[in-house]
Amino acid sequence: MYIKTKTMIAKKISLLLLIIFSTFTSFAQEKFTLSGIVKDSKNNETLIGVNIYIPALKIGTTTNEYGFYSLTIPQGEHQIEISYVGYQTIQQTISLNQNTKSNFAINEGGEELQEVVITDKKGRINIKSPEMSTNKLSIATIKKMPVVLGEVDVLKSILLLPGVTNAGEGASGFNVRGGGADQNLILLDEATIFNSSHVFGFFSVFNPDAIKDLKLYKGGIPARFGGRASSVLDIYQKDGSSKNFHMNGGIGLISSRLLAEGPLVKDKGSFLIGGRASYAHLFLKLSEDQKDNSAYFYDLNAKLSYKLNDNNSLYLSGYFGRDVFSLNKSFTNIYGNSTLNLRWNHLYSDKLFSNLSLIYSDYYYGLDLDFVGFKWDSGIKNYNIKYDFKHYITDKLKLNYGLNGIYYEFNPGTIKPTGEDSGINPDQLDKKYAFEPSLYIDAESQLSKKINVSYGLRYSLFYRLGPSTVNLYENNNPVLFNTDMGIYEKATPIGTEYYSKNKSIKNYNNLEPRFAISYQLNDDQAVKASYNRMAQYLQLISNTSSPTPLDVWTPSDNYIKPQIADQVALGYFRNIKNGAYSVEVETYYKEIQNRLDYIDGANLIANDAIEQVILNGQMRSYGLEIMFKKNEGRFNGWVSYTLSKSEQQTPGRTPEETGINNGQWYSSAYDKTHNLAITSAYNLNDKWSFGANFALQSGQPVTYPNGQYEYLGITVPSYGLRNENRLPAYHHLDISATLTPRSNKDRNWKGEWVFSIYNLYNRMNAASINFRQNMDTGANEAVKTSIFGIVPAVSYNFKF
Repeated sequence: MYIKTKTMIAKKISLLLLIIFSTFTSFAQEKFTLSGIVKDSKNNETLIGVNIYIPALKIGTTTNEYGFYSLTIPQGEHQIEISYVGYQTIQQTISLNQNTKSNFAINEGGEELQEVVITDKKGRINIKSPEMSTNKLSIATIKKMPVVLGEVDVLKSILLLPGVTNAGEGASGFNVRGGGADQNLILLDEATIFNSSHVFGFFSVFNPDAIKDLKLYKGGIPARFGGRASSVLDIYQKDGSSKNFHMNGGIGLISSRLLAEGPLVKDKGSFLIGGRASYAHLFLKLSEDQKDNSAYFYDLNAKLSYKLNDNNSLYLSGYFGRDVFSLNKSFTNIYGNSTLNLRWNHLYSDKLFSNLSLIYSDYYYGLDLDFVGFKWDSGIKNYNIKYDFKHYITDKLKLNYGLNGIYYEFNPGTIKPTGEDSGINPDQLDKKYAFEPSLYIDAESQLSKKINVSYGLRYSLFYRLGPSTVNLYENNNPVLFNTDMGIYEKATPIGTEYYSKNKSIKNYNNLEPRFAISYQLNDDQAVKASYNRMAQYLQLISNTSSPTPLDVWTPSDNYIKPQIADQVALGYFRNIKNGAYSVEVETYYKEIQNRLDYIDGANLIANDAIEQVILNGQMRSYGLEIMFKKNEGRFNGWVSYTLSKSEQQTPGRTPEETGINNGQWYSSAYDKTHNLAITSAYNLNDKWSFGANFALQSGQPVTYPNGQYEYLGITVPSYGLRNENRLPAYHHLDISATLTPRSNKDRNWKGEWVFSIYNLYNRMNAASINFRQNMDTGANEAVKTSIFGIVPAVSYNFKF
């Protein structure tokens, strides 16, 4: 009986397992993976962030940084929608009976398609996605914006977004949600750009003709990014056309540009090379007073792409740029960025995509002061290897994971005599070295029909390495407080310690969690929330509010701690009339530990003991951002408004110390209480289009003198608390008109004229206000320095 019963139980278990296995097999056979690449039909350029959506199933995905998508769905016949900003949305029918690769080629908005064009609910994927605090701008949108001197500027375009302000009149640096310009990670084809400006901030280093995609992360930052405390600006260059040879460029008032692209092997490989140079300095030679002065820039973008087979592609991209500024042959300044990136894309399966990158980045700064007889060279280099994976596990779960390691070389300064036969050896400030390895994992999953989440973790380490000589101080304190005078002073080293090559001087490690969630109220509305922690191990030594070439980067070490940023955000998002309009409302709060502050009278340049003039403080910022967009029609654009506060605090380390501003919270240099931006574009017909921008910001915090005293017959101003005053409000209106001759349609050569006026009503915004004594009257007076008044411009763009 026992044996019979045991046999019956075994048969039942076997039958149950067979049923389960059959059900699982049946279920597995019912789903297949649809994957492929989405490209521009004109040139085979891969497109980033294209929406792939199946309305009947209410599921979808977007293409990654290399145009790849993967979607696991039930077998059978499905209607698929492919939509992308600036391109015609199409609908196709796919019959799925096995794992299938299907590449799509989509056309720009003005061209006709063979497929059925649809416009229903374009914004639905954005509503479902937990991604928030991000903004993406197309190059077509950026080129319609009027800018100073008619030069299209990628960075200035993001100043029209909520939560983003400028670092000062005429500066390319930008501040995000109250953070410093040095807290922004700027990537060009994954390579770090340390200085994003030409001509001391008047223009950005990014040639718009060579740029494919731009995305700004202000919060909810994915775990694959790290190293900065405030934001990430991720920019990708075009691959170049693998179909036909093309050239395009432009001629402007102060610079011209030319870009060529074409196939290496038709439909498999492509090249792109573009150059840009300014020539305004040539006009200075016509003036007797200015013939010895010069200020110009040039840069070069290049990229090679080659598809080895369906599963492997190679990319080699680079950037090189230089600025030259010379004054009366006695002062010459040369600075710029160089990057190089070799990438290998490999598709392990229709669900697993990988990218291996080898990256080199170099920022160089050189100064020739002939009138004092020396040259100064400085800069920062890094060597980066990173391996990233995107794993599309199911239609409801996607993983991103990877690792990378960055080796840094910092040169704070090499001082050389200008005379070849001076007999004086160069003076090399102590070079610094560091290594920053990290690994991460990110998941995005759908918990229910209404709830989508993304969550991840980044683990970063930082090693300050030798060879280096480190100063030692009594009580390990490089900054002393003079209680009698109430001021901070430099401490005198009591000795030094030498660390040999690659020996660890100081190390740090941090866990950086990331989380975001979206709750979909209906097909057109969602509430989202996010949290992220970021660690920044590099510090920018600067006493200015915007990154200038005189700024020096330095690693965290015994005395300089890494910045740690924690940010939470909550938002409401809505599409109106099937995406014709959209509304975004976000509120955020951000705290940053170990933000550097400087003692009064700090000397930062060519300082080999920077720890003697800095103090560790903290920052906080919070605000409300509102953005209303009109996405369709002849007239489109957006209105954004930000109400925010950014503060800094550096309390005393002991009860006797005063700290900065008596240890109280004070406005940071990036605090802009109100920030309003309006941008619009109107297409009158196929010949004329118009654009307009309006910007209004609260004045930048500054410190004015609150009194004066005389010393040895000299009037010396005295200053109050830091940043308790403000510059006047900043505002300007810019307009543009673009003329495209109708004869272009029948010719290979296509051209357009762009007419623009920057600062239409000639607002003289204050870049600074200086106080001085009038030499004639002896009275004190304030002098406002303004950079731009009204600036009309004309440029001609062409392509063939």
